[in-house]
Amino acid sequence: MALPEPAAVAQLLKPITWFPPMWAFGCGVIASGVATEGRWGLIVTGVVLAGPLVCGTSQAVNDWFDRHVDAINEPKRPIPSGRIPGRWGLYIAIAWTLLSLVVATALGPWGFAAAAVGLLLAWLYSAPPVRLKNNGWWGNAACAASYEGLAWFTGSAVMAGGAMPSQQSIMLAVLYSAGAHGIMTLNDFKAIEGDRVMGVRSLPVQLGVGGAARAACWIMALPQVGVILLLIQWGLPTYALSVGALLFAQVMLMDRFLDDPRGRAVAYSGAGVTLYVIGMMVSAFALRSGGVAP
Repeated sequence: MALPEPAAVAQLLKPITWFPPMWAFGCGVIASGVATEGRWGLIVTGVVLAGPLVCGTSQAVNDWFDRHVDAINEPKRPIPSGRIPGRWGLYIAIAWTLLSLVVATALGPWGFAAAAVGLLLAWLYSAPPVRLKNNGWWGNAACAASYEGLAWFTGSAVMAGGAMPSQQSIMLAVLYSAGAHGIMTLNDFKAIEGDRVMGVRSLPVQLGVGGAARAACWIMALPQVGVILLLIQWGLPTYALSVGALLFAQVMLMDRFLDDPRGRAVAYSGAGVTLYVIGMMVSAFALRSGGVAP
């Protein structure tokens, strides 16, 4: 049997996608309010788990079960192009899943549980018969939870010695996960034709280009309003103002994005999403500096 090209394997795992869960993990670490001294080994392990391992697994699983869609939308990808031959795409996805679970055992019971849920969502998202990605509402929710909320939760759990994170940290993780549903929708505009052909009911397919763009904007914005209100309630008005300013800048960019969603989705993903994740870190530092988290 022919072996896959090493460069093709790296492309299959999509390193560019590792940043969001790694960033969210870092936010969870900071939001925990726990000193990092003596925990750097666990922190590095958690970052590797969140990015190269769990996220890398999700990319490999998705590419294997999406190989027929990719043959239409992106025929140069590693599997449809033949650079990863035979069933090697599936073997890599399984191996990366098992490796992720082994590494997750170092993070304590709650860290392991979060990683296991993330891996389960990765398979449910792409693999039949469930294949959550066939419906944009469910599929994007699974991705958002795995990339943002579970990664944040894992970071806080690691710093809590493998125990349950604080209630405040969990609340922020849930809100930023909800908003990330809109971020996931931004990725769907590039594949509308292939999704229609293959029966993938992404939000642009279900709602139309304009409807999906408006939904993505509202879904990203409203949870951030919730974050601002929580920060005010917790006595952290300066941080609430900072998150509000970042949200205002996003709204300005959203206005341009809505004029041409397909043409400007990539640009908005670069600028608007950057502001979104900066707000995540600001909120994490709010918990740390405000003494809200135990």
